[in-house]
Amino acid sequence: MARASGLHPEGQWFESTIAHHKKLFWIGNGVTSKSKSNWEDTTYSSATNRFAERQEHFKSSSGNELDALYAPEDLSEWNYYNKLGYPGEFPFTRGVQPTMYRGRLWTMRQYAGFADAAESNRRYKFLLDQGQTGLSVAFDLPTQIGFDSDDDEAIGEVGKVGVAISSLADMETLTDGIPLEKITTSMTINATAPILLAFYVAAAKKQSADLSKIGGTIQNDILKEYIARGTYIFPPRPSLRLITDTFSWCKDNLPNWNTISISGYHMREAGCTAAQELSFTFANAIEYVDAAIEIGLKFDEFAPRLAFFWACHSNFLEEVAKFRASRRVWARIATERYKSTNPRSQMLRFHTQTGGATLTAQQPLNNLIRTALQAMSAVLGGTQSLHTNSYDEALALPTEESVELALRTQQLIGYESGVADVIDPLAGSYYIERLTDQIEAETMDYIDRIETFGGALSGIEQGFQQREIQESAYQLQSQAESKERIVVGVNEFVTEDIETPPILKVDPAVEKSRAEHLKKLRSGRNSKATEDILKRIRSAANSNENMMPLLIQAAEHYVTVGEICRILREEWGEYREVMTL
Repeated sequence: MARASGLHPEGQWFESTIAHHKKLFWIGNGVTSKSKSNWEDTTYSSATNRFAERQEHFKSSSGNELDALYAPEDLSEWNYYNKLGYPGEFPFTRGVQPTMYRGRLWTMRQYAGFADAAESNRRYKFLLDQGQTGLSVAFDLPTQIGFDSDDDEAIGEVGKVGVAISSLADMETLTDGIPLEKITTSMTINATAPILLAFYVAAAKKQSADLSKIGGTIQNDILKEYIARGTYIFPPRPSLRLITDTFSWCKDNLPNWNTISISGYHMREAGCTAAQELSFTFANAIEYVDAAIEIGLKFDEFAPRLAFFWACHSNFLEEVAKFRASRRVWARIATERYKSTNPRSQMLRFHTQTGGATLTAQQPLNNLIRTALQAMSAVLGGTQSLHTNSYDEALALPTEESVELALRTQQLIGYESGVADVIDPLAGSYYIERLTDQIEAETMDYIDRIETFGGALSGIEQGFQQREIQESAYQLQSQAESKERIVVGVNEFVTEDIETPPILKVDPAVEKSRAEHLKKLRSGRNSKATEDILKRIRSAANSNENMMPLLIQAAEHYVTVGEICRILREEWGEYREVMTL
């Protein structure tokens, strides 16, 4: 039992041992220490009997009920060194870098792109002038699904949700005046990711850049497209082949490039829970890793260049716990499943974007507060880079003014709030640590369930992940409709006034000018060289030849995205969505 270890005129400290760690309890004024359950049965129960709590149940995003209070008993089997350790050391719960933000702040990487390459280039330069520290490129829908801007399939979509990129000429314009050796670039592109990377490499070579110094990320995560987002082209297995070709080529030629950003963001936006976001993403990661190992790559050779991408929604402390749990889960997958001996392979590095699905068209200025809270949560969770959504994104592409304000949100957190001055400042909180453990356990349970289907790809083919997300999204919507979940300005605190801030509109003339540009491009290039490289790509599609060198050669001959994808569609076919009930 406890023994006195010190005295004070108004009371005394008592020392006890819980889970092999010494704990001190203060006992003063004749009041003895009590357990959490005793407190619940007496002080807390008395208060709730007199004044009912504001709702019957408090739950996590997974539906787990939350206690009113967390105390030492909730961590009775908890061990600091097993669960946390220190920053920069296994299991990396407290961060992947020993100094974290005391060394340097996270990369402030605002996602941007619209209209044509020239217009987007101006936006990038504006953001860099305002203090952004990395580029993040949004591509329009035709580019994402392998059509040129002048294709009939692209009508009405050119430049609407991102920048239109059809050839190396567009990539040269997009990066004009931006030194690619000094700026890291993230590209949110999946089905056509190897082609856009080939364009980027060719543009860097045009700048006479040293490829060993080129840094950045392609999302390149096709499995989550089949699960939640939908910008796929080819069936899964040839798509996986393109991804492993990228892994292999970049290992030897682009060593500082993150070859994939395995993304939970879009699944979370589609309606999944925090734990589902992690588990479905890690199951996809396992599928990619196994595919790479199958072609002869060693885990510790390519794993240091794997990156992850999380959403950050509005349950502030749950999101912090999710980020911390994600590092621990990956460290254990790397060591236990893949026998990693390289600490860099075990470090989960991730980008975060605040929750687009949480933004509302009603009372859009409320989105400023949502974004600030979510960004703070990502920083307290230890993100490596961050995009903060603009308040007007529920209405349209962000204006220059709104995107500047979104960037300022990050800068205020980094330079004024003080949260970046101490590493993992929420560690040791009974609630944070208990919730981190719960999310980790729930994540591993889901990964085990997916394994019973034969892995992520087999689960996708059977519709498992899709069904789970649909059910979660239905529950989320039902909670909003019943007001079990309050959405400020939407189902409560509604006002009559309709706020309509200035919105950005893409000029319809962009589509016409893009068609004219492509006509001129095709008439001015070497047609025989174009035909030859396309024939070689067709042949490689039916062999084991690495596609990346051919795609770079095609880029250098100004072959377009649509021309390359037409050949691959003919050879590999197109994917058709699995219908789930």
